[in-house]
Amino acid sequence: MAFPYIRTMGTEVDAFLGQLAGHLRPEVKKLAGLLLQRLNGEFPELWENADIEVLTLEETAQHVTALLDLLGARPGASAPEAPPAALDIARLYARRGIPVSRLLRAYRLGHLSLLEQLQAEAPSLTDDWHMINLATVRLVAIGFDYVDRSSEEVVAAYQGERDRLLQRRLALTDRASKRIGTTLDIFRTAEELTEVCTEDFADLVTVDLFDSALDETGTGPPEALTQRRVAQRSVLDDCPESPLRVGGTHTYPDDSEPVRALTTGRSVLHHIAGTEMPTWVAPSESHGRVLRDLGLHSVLLVPLHARGEILGLVQFVRHRTSAPFDDDDLLLAQEIASRAAVSIDNARRYTHERSTALALQRTLLPRHTVQQSAVETASRYLPAGSRAGVGGDWYDVIPLSGARVALVVGDVVGRGLHAAATMGRLRTAVRAFADIDLMPDELLTHLDDVVIRMQREESADEGETSATCLYAIYDPVSRRCSLASAGHVPPTVVTPAKISEALPEVPIGPPLGLGGLPFETAEFELPEDSLLVLHTDGLIAGRTRDVDQGLSTLHDILTSAPDSLEEICDRLLAALLPGRPADDVALLVSRTHALDPDHVATMDLPSDPAAVSGARRFASDVLATWGLDDLSFTTELVVSELVTNAIRYGKSPVQLRLILQSTLTCEVSDASSTAPHLRRARIFDEGGRGLLLVAQCAERWGTRHGREGKVIWAEQALPADSASIAEVT
Repeated sequence: MAFPYIRTMGTEVDAFLGQLAGHLRPEVKKLAGLLLQRLNGEFPELWENADIEVLTLEETAQHVTALLDLLGARPGASAPEAPPAALDIARLYARRGIPVSRLLRAYRLGHLSLLEQLQAEAPSLTDDWHMINLATVRLVAIGFDYVDRSSEEVVAAYQGERDRLLQRRLALTDRASKRIGTTLDIFRTAEELTEVCTEDFADLVTVDLFDSALDETGTGPPEALTQRRVAQRSVLDDCPESPLRVGGTHTYPDDSEPVRALTTGRSVLHHIAGTEMPTWVAPSESHGRVLRDLGLHSVLLVPLHARGEILGLVQFVRHRTSAPFDDDDLLLAQEIASRAAVSIDNARRYTHERSTALALQRTLLPRHTVQQSAVETASRYLPAGSRAGVGGDWYDVIPLSGARVALVVGDVVGRGLHAAATMGRLRTAVRAFADIDLMPDELLTHLDDVVIRMQREESADEGETSATCLYAIYDPVSRRCSLASAGHVPPTVVTPAKISEALPEVPIGPPLGLGGLPFETAEFELPEDSLLVLHTDGLIAGRTRDVDQGLSTLHDILTSAPDSLEEICDRLLAALLPGRPADDVALLVSRTHALDPDHVATMDLPSDPAAVSGARRFASDVLATWGLDDLSFTTELVVSELVTNAIRYGKSPVQLRLILQSTLTCEVSDASSTAPHLRRARIFDEGGRGLLLVAQCAERWGTRHGREGKVIWAEQALPADSASIAEVT
């Protein structure tokens, strides 16, 4: 039908838009449905469940109504506030961790679709296309003014909800830190965890621990996945969600999410859609009906990690809380569970008094050897089978400067807690002496002094402290091994050709604690991929077997050994120790590697300050070849300072060496034994700042002394994208 014009075109357009709004007002629900159909494919989160779908339909209808009201209002009227349902949807997005950009995109597409619908209806009211075009322009202006205004309010509601959630999470973390772990009782600590987390985080919290973690000896088999329910709490009386009572034991199906979480150590966020109810959640059909009636919809599975060990599993469940768990909730649950795990582990260790000596021994031994480019290692420790049990055997793998590595094995005389404690002190002393890069014979001399001091400190009834130790240093650049022995059996060497080689004569010095007798360092070259086997005498000596027989068996196994070091360890123990050992056994098997010559660059320098610039250029060129240009500036600075120090204060010959492995090492050697040290330069001093700069630029730096001078070294971490460059070929 034709619309009669009024006096001005602007008034006519406003009147026409008002008539259009009145024409469409009865079709609000239909328009809302059409808009949702347009959004259906791109925004699946709007239809995650019936509640969201209903709220989305309500929000869309309110937006349509608000825009029609705005078209029918007097000219110049400001855009109304965003509808209440729109603010509710924004808060819901915030609670579910959906980015606000998704919300704003839905707004743009939704309002664009609405404008298209309004424009499509205009020809049904007039055939004046000039009027329709003018109305369309006005409609777009009004519509986008409404979108801008409502979007600002929606974003504010979204951010306000995110801030509220952050404050709630911070408050929960604070409560957890204060209320979890107030006692050294495992069960009470687990209860505190459930109490804190059911206040406003989860509707049900359960805590399960491995039986091995609860065993008072602490020696339960780690492969046993039987768990005991130590605590659970629900927002509902009598905890109807869980068929298991506190104190009950259970196991999860092998292919279930809880087992995967426990075996991998990774937390799991699991959403339960519709009537789906996994068997690990509902072990029976009747229990499944209970959970479906409650509306259970999401579960967090968080392993309890403490000191590298998995103690059990915490489950956080939501059913009454409508918002499902999101990734932020998972991080929060992990933080709280981590705090609880440490407290539970402290309590568990406190109650394991009967196994104190064994726990001490296992704690002092390295659980995981650091990966080295110089050697590949595998190790075993077996306590004695007798009730006296724990002794003082130990092994260690210690990274040194210049890509080198120290291999250590030792044996403290005696058994029990005293021997284990002595072992710990000696192992710590060896690491301290290794950190200052002592030669093997010098290190054993200092270690001998430590044992003598320990003897003086001990009472007569504790017995005399004595120990044996073998200390070896392997350099993958030169493939040379230097070692010294204090009363310890020499290592066994097998070349890649599977030939058991006799070492050059290794002088065996006196056991530690005698004092006054020297130790000697033996040095020899090892072919790449040689096996170097260090062990204590418990491996080769026994009640029915002498040492020579044990060594013969050891050689036979190694000459036909497989490639896997772990399998070599297993074969050695199976052949030499078919039963429980009468003495402690420490075994360290190493396969040597050689550093690729392309990863080492050396430059001899004259004792002339003018050589510093050439050293810098050399370092820059080498780094360019290695693809490490990003480290060029700091490396040139380190090289400049170290070479300057060597030329100014050291003696010829001076040499610069760059080593590329898992780190970039810069070494400058000279013939002087005088070691530099950090000092604070005064305001008008012209020097004294060089090593301070090196210390700031490098991750680690230090000095090592040799027979013919010293080496100053500094290590830098490689850029993250340069890891492949350092792989040894």
